[in-house]
Amino acid sequence: LLYYRLFEQIALYCRSYVDSIPVTFVLGFYISLVVTRWWGQFESLPWPDNLAILVSNSVQGRDVRTRMMRRTIVRYANLAFVLTLRMISPKMQKRFPTFDHLITEGYLLDTEKNLLEATIKDANGNIYWVPLVWAVSLIESARKEYYIKNDLAVQVVLKEINIFRGKCGSLLSYDRISIPLVYTQVVTIAVYSFLIATIMGRQFLENQGNTSIGTIDIYIPVFTYLQILFYLGWLKVAESLFNPFGKDDEDFDVDSLVDRNMRISYLIADKMLDSHPELQQDKHWDEVFHKQALIRTPSKKDREEENETTINLLPKDDEADFIVSP
Repeated sequence: LLYYRLFEQIALYCRSYVDSIPVTFVLGFYISLVVTRWWGQFESLPWPDNLAILVSNSVQGRDVRTRMMRRTIVRYANLAFVLTLRMISPKMQKRFPTFDHLITEGYLLDTEKNLLEATIKDANGNIYWVPLVWAVSLIESARKEYYIKNDLAVQVVLKEINIFRGKCGSLLSYDRISIPLVYTQVVTIAVYSFLIATIMGRQFLENQGNTSIGTIDIYIPVFTYLQILFYLGWLKVAESLFNPFGKDDEDFDVDSLVDRNMRISYLIADKMLDSHPELQQDKHWDEVFHKQALIRTPSKKDREEENETTINLLPKDDEADFIVSP
C-alpha cells in the first residue's frame, strides 16, 4: 500500500507539470524546418534537360565534330552533378570512389582525369565546377567556328550553365550548413521527456475523484498512447527527412537519377536530333473550333447559363432608387 500511494503521488506530480513541456510548439517548428529544408534540397537538384535542349538547338551541324561538341557539353554537365553528389551522398561515394570509376561509366576521359587531378590541390578539393568551365570553353569554340550562329544563342546556353552550377552549389551549401545539432537534441529530449511524464501522469487512479455520472475504469490510457504515437511519428518523420542523400529507403534515389540524366541528355542532344513525326494536317484542320467529345461528362460550369453578365442583376423599374444630385 505504501508503494501504491507513492506511485499515485508521482503520477499526480507528473500530471500537474506535463503540460508545461511545449512539445507541440518545439516539435512543430522542427518538423516545419526539416520539411522545408528537405523540399529545398529537392528543388536544388539540377536537371540537364533544359541545357540539352538548348545545346541541340544552338550547336548546329551534322558532322562528327558538332556531334562531339553536343555530347561533350551535356556529359560535362552530368559530370559536374556526379562530382557534387560524391561530396554529399554516401551512395555516390560508394559507387564512384575514384576517378577511374567515372572513366569506367563514361563520365570522364583519361585526359580529363589528369586535368581534374591537377586542379584538386589549387581548388582545395572542390572541383565540381571544373567540367562546367570546360563546357563554357566548348561553347566559345563552337561560336568561333560558327557552329553557333549568333551571340544570343551563346548567352542563353551560358545562362543555363550558370543556373546548373548554382543548383550544384546550393546542394553543397545545404550539406555544409546543417540544422544545429543542439536543436535536434532539444527536440528529442522534449519529446521523450513528455513521453515519460505522460505515461506516468495519465494513469487512472483510485483517488482521482468521482463524478455524479461516474467514470469508465480502464487499464490502458488509449488516447494518451495515441498522442504519444503521433508525437513519436512526427519525430521519426523528421529524422527520416533530415538527410535526403543518405542510404535509407526514403532518401533520394540518386543512382537512378544520375543514370536517367545521362541517358536523357544523350537522347536529346544527339539521338533525337532532327527526329520528329512527319508534318501533317491535324484532325480539325477544316474547323474553327473542334466539336466536343462524344463521351464527356458535363461539368457544373457547362450546366450553368453561358455568358452570364451583370445585366441579370439590374433592378426592375419599380425597385430602382434614383438619387439626383443638386
